[in-house]
Amino acid sequence: MTVEAPGKLVGAGRNADVYDVGNGRVLRRYRDGREPGHVATEAQVMTHARAHGAPVPEVFDVSGSDIVMERATGPTMLDAIARRPWTAGAQARLLAELHDLVHGVPITGVSGLDLPAPFGTERPEESDVLLHRDLHPQNVILTQRGPVIIDWEGAVRGPAVADVGMTWVIIGFSDIPGPRWRAVAARGVQAALTRSFLRAAGPLDDAWRLTVIQRRLADPNLLPSEAARLRKLLPADPLERA
Repeated sequence: MTVEAPGKLVGAGRNADVYDVGNGRVLRRYRDGREPGHVATEAQVMTHARAHGAPVPEVFDVSGSDIVMERATGPTMLDAIARRPWTAGAQARLLAELHDLVHGVPITGVSGLDLPAPFGTERPEESDVLLHRDLHPQNVILTQRGPVIIDWEGAVRGPAVADVGMTWVIIGFSDIPGPRWRAVAARGVQAALTRSFLRAAGPLDDAWRLTVIQRRLADPNLLPSEAARLRKLLPADPLERA
């Protein structure tokens, strides 16, 4: 069942809009006309993760580029940190706990679910976990019943450290929304959040840092200012030093 006339727009991401369709449900509709099979896989991942203890909205229906799911009501973790910056450490630890819950979801032997492994499978014993790949404070809703993880379109399989690295590179080096003066003031909170997250979820060695930086630089949605910040972290080209 496709909802032809979605209700009030309540959210908009990089690729999709979210509408309130009543009865505690929302419709997530992709704007880019993506292949329905990809959307169906996302819904299957959400259902599977929820069944194995990860805090994920319940999926009710999938059709074409639409997913109808439970509405998670509350501020995002990013909003909560902005309002109460002194809680950044506690929120970072919660974010690490959410990683553990996601990575605890078994990903082998699931009928019809064959997720890609973009980080390689050189050590299969470390690769059979579910990775969200975009698990940052803006994709965590703090509801009255607890945190809920949203935006599962990038889910893959691989070593848990890859997911930790992707979160590190996103929370540590992304632009902060809002006026420039507010962004400058928030840099200290951003740095504290990043350090606390790595203490709770790390460690992250230099090789993995380089891997996730390169992955992030390949993201077409990356802002030029974010890309410039990340390129400063790359090793110098030997030809440039000569």
